[in-house]
Amino acid sequence: MKRPSPLPQQPESVRPAARGERTAPRISRDAVPPLETAPVTPLVRAATTDATDQPSLEGAGFRDVLRASRARRRALSAEVKRFTVRHRRRRNIWIGVGAAIALTVAGTAGVAYSPLFALERIEVVGTSQLDAAAVADALDGQLGTPLALVDDSAVKAALVRFPLVESYTLEARPPHDLVVNVVERTPIGAMQTAAGFTVVDAAGVALSTTPDAPAGQPVIDIAEGTGSAAFHAAGRVMRALPDAVRAQVTRVSASTPDDVTLTLGASGSTVVWGSADRSAEKAVVLDRLVQKSPPDRAKEYDVTSPDAGVVR
Repeated sequence: MKRPSPLPQQPESVRPAARGERTAPRISRDAVPPLETAPVTPLVRAATTDATDQPSLEGAGFRDVLRASRARRRALSAEVKRFTVRHRRRRNIWIGVGAAIALTVAGTAGVAYSPLFALERIEVVGTSQLDAAAVADALDGQLGTPLALVDDSAVKAALVRFPLVESYTLEARPPHDLVVNVVERTPIGAMQTAAGFTVVDAAGVALSTTPDAPAGQPVIDIAEGTGSAAFHAAGRVMRALPDAVRAQVTRVSASTPDDVTLTLGASGSTVVWGSADRSAEKAVVLDRLVQKSPPDRAKEYDVTSPDAGVVR
């Protein structure tokens, strides 16, 4: 039997290590090709500008960051100072305006309440039946008082003594004048009483009393007196009459609020008025009827219906 030929021996570089040995394989330098290194690219990017044209701080150095931080602090400090100055200026302006207003008010009040504006003259206007001088004399207790301190209650107490005064207003005219605007009561006629004839207005206020019937005032014939509904109706009728017709009325009578009757002139012509409703329209109709047919040619005027006046 022929023996096989022995196997060729492997080189030591590739011979496996014996069991238990830890040896790294030896690689020949000539067998491994040399490694080629890649080119080195710097990691720092060039400074660029963003959409707001602000330089990017990416890749900036420590000095650049420190310089930017200082610039930011300086800008913030300047903005704070600017805001503070503006706020202080605005506050000073408001303080100045408030002080000026306070001084103006205080000065005006001081002058108004001082003797520089003391009352020296009283003028009474709006009177026709009243004596204006008598009214002014009744208010002379206010002379020497500053206009702002004129006592309204004292003025009212003085004017109450004049029954013809229906209302009044006071008007100060610096530096020394006071104007009293008087609205007089309008008499509607005279009622016969035990003391004589008392002139009254539409509200029933007694204005004066004389033994005889006063000239120019119609006699009011109402049995129930000034507090009745008939009297108030007659008062509304008299106040609605035009002056031309009012001057011709010599008598007013009524027993109820719905049967007011007027007497015109010496002829004794009568005016059947009826109630006080629509008195303004009735007055216009009566004025036209009187102009067309004077009282000396007519015995009766009926205006109970202002839509159809009648002359008899």
